[in-house]
Amino acid sequence: MLSRNFALFSCFIFITLALTLTQMCHAQNSPQDYVNAHNAARAAVGVGNIQWDNQVAAFAQQYANQRMGDCALRHSGGGGKYGENLATGSGAFMTGTAAVQMWVNEMADYNYNSNTCAPNKMCGHYTQVVWRKSVRVGCARVQCNNGGFFVTCNYDPPGNYVGEKPY
Repeated sequence: MLSRNFALFSCFIFITLALTLTQMCHAQNSPQDYVNAHNAARAAVGVGNIQWDNQVAAFAQQYANQRMGDCALRHSGGGGKYGENLATGSGAFMTGTAAVQMWVNEMADYNYNSNTCAPNKMCGHYTQVVWRKSVRVGCARVQCNNGGFFVTCNYDPPGNYVGEKPY
């Protein structure tokens, strides 16, 4: 009897953990999660909020679906009308909010006064996140055939114009 109760208890714990992890992963990939992560970075530099846009999100989803076969960090080109940030990673930690945070972390390599990145560093993902004129965003996340995850966010209107500061 003790062994049967232990087995039932173990099964209950496993199911509870699985549901919790599923909710946590989903909770970090919702449209509002993407928007909140962007707006926290934008607020830190005095830029107004960005809004979720279903049309931009549909473009992001369509492109993310194309990357499922290889998870390659290859830009879509945005059809000339969208800016774009990409991220890939393995493991469930590569959530939408984790991707946005990776881009925001480039802030440490951005010099606002000279509007440049530190030598041999990237900061264009960050500047797109906080680009004042980009007011709509749409993002998507897919699991690739290799088990990794591909995350893309597209921005309307696009940012990162040479010679222009993001804010």
